[in-house]
Amino acid sequence: METTTSFVHHLGVFASDFEASERFYTSALEALGIGVGYRADGVAEYWSPERDMPSLSLERAEGAVTTGVHIAFTAVSRDAVDAFHAAAVAAGGASRHEPRAWSAYRAYCAFVSDPDGNNIEAVHKETS
Repeated sequence: METTTSFVHHLGVFASDFEASERFYTSALEALGIGVGYRADGVAEYWSPERDMPSLSLERAEGAVTTGVHIAFTAVSRDAVDAFHAAAVAAGGASRHEPRAWSAYRAYCAFVSDPDGNNIEAVHKETS
């Protein structure tokens, strides 16, 4: 019997300003149907309501801050990509690329920088 597992279990992002990053990720990911599944002082872990993995663990940096990473989240529709972009920018993110079709990827995507400059993307794969 074949089982389907995710290639990634979870990712960790260590934020220089946890509160600003938590506002950003909570707003941006909510637009994609991803919510906070676990919260403690200086930690917020995000996952889909149906599955707790893969997940994104946001943590207050005690040392090195996560920078230079690119994380792409799946969106169920173009409207979800648009909502992600609007929510992310409203919550303090900086637009890298407004939502648009990327023919090379056969996808509709938007890219936003989180408060530490990480490249956060919402992507909706187009069919055929």
